[in-house]
Amino acid sequence: MSSELRRRGPLLLLGAAALVTGAWAGLARLGAVATTPASPMDHGPLMVSGFLGTVIALERAVAARTTWAMLAPALCGAGAVALLAGQPFAGAVLLSAGSALVVAVQLTMLRGGAELHLVVLTLAAASWLAGNVLLAMGRAVFDVVPFWLVFLVGTIAAERLELNRVLPRTPFTRASFLLGLGLLVGGAVLGLAWRDAGMRVLGAGALALAAWMLRFDVARRTIRQSGAVRYIAAALLAGYAWLGVAGALALAYGHPMAGPRYDALLHSVLVGFVFSMIFGHALVIVPAVLGLRVPFRERFYVHLGLLHLSLIARLAGDFSGLLPLRQAGAWANVAAIALFLASTALAAASRTTGPAPASPHGAPRAQTG
Repeated sequence: MSSELRRRGPLLLLGAAALVTGAWAGLARLGAVATTPASPMDHGPLMVSGFLGTVIALERAVAARTTWAMLAPALCGAGAVALLAGQPFAGAVLLSAGSALVVAVQLTMLRGGAELHLVVLTLAAASWLAGNVLLAMGRAVFDVVPFWLVFLVGTIAAERLELNRVLPRTPFTRASFLLGLGLLVGGAVLGLAWRDAGMRVLGAGALALAAWMLRFDVARRTIRQSGAVRYIAAALLAGYAWLGVAGALALAYGHPMAGPRYDALLHSVLVGFVFSMIFGHALVIVPAVLGLRVPFRERFYVHLGLLHLSLIARLAGDFSGLLPLRQAGAWANVAAIALFLASTALAAASRTTGPAPASPHGAPRAQTG
């Protein structure tokens, strides 16, 4: 067992607990299970701030290389525990504290130079903090969601920049990226006063960023290669396509606060885009954070394919009004994530490949797609 796994594993276990209970609560919201250890209304906070927030806070703390930054994922994990204990206010306060520390971490890193990816990461973390504070103030989850979307989309876009996996930047590429990001942030803020208008602006930003990443990410080239590089590229390109779908849905429907259209819009981002990015980047992030190499296996295409096919089924259920199809798609979403975790853990346990040259995060550069 690596020293990183011993030290950081407990934090990941808190995130894993949020993932399991958050997914369970999501199935309960759809009527796919009868009971759940968490309130169905906590599905969003557990998944976004409890699971994804803990993992991202841990990854940023590792990148910052400061001990105090580890308090951020610890607070996020504690917030998830508070939600599970039936203490939504305490949970939201702890999540706010955790995200505030991530903002502090990013501000500290900015002192070394205001590179574009660091600015975007800071802005994304600030958006996450704003959403968590709104949650603590008693705002409904559907009012918080736009800020969480800025957090996730902005963080992923910035990390593609940070890993230097974007084609050479010109004034046009920089301006078009900033335009998409500006629409994304502006839409979240506008939505506080005008929900539909804000979500449509945010949707335009999501579409712009999806088009930007599809056009300028090196995944367009590396998809022609083989092995891990091709797999990661496939995951990234599929994720960008789902971000575009979400943007189109937001433009078409504005901000539905519940129901099938709300389900379709949010899960196009949170499952189609975010989890596709997780599936692809696991080969890079796991070695950097836990010190465990994850050799590529062809079977990884199984959970990647299941993720996207299940989301198609889920959206088909959303728009056809067929609840059983929607529920089946949600169950298959969960199965894809469970299969990903199991398959990745088995690959890490085997460790049959040799080390690769380090990337900026200390992860194999050859696997960054």
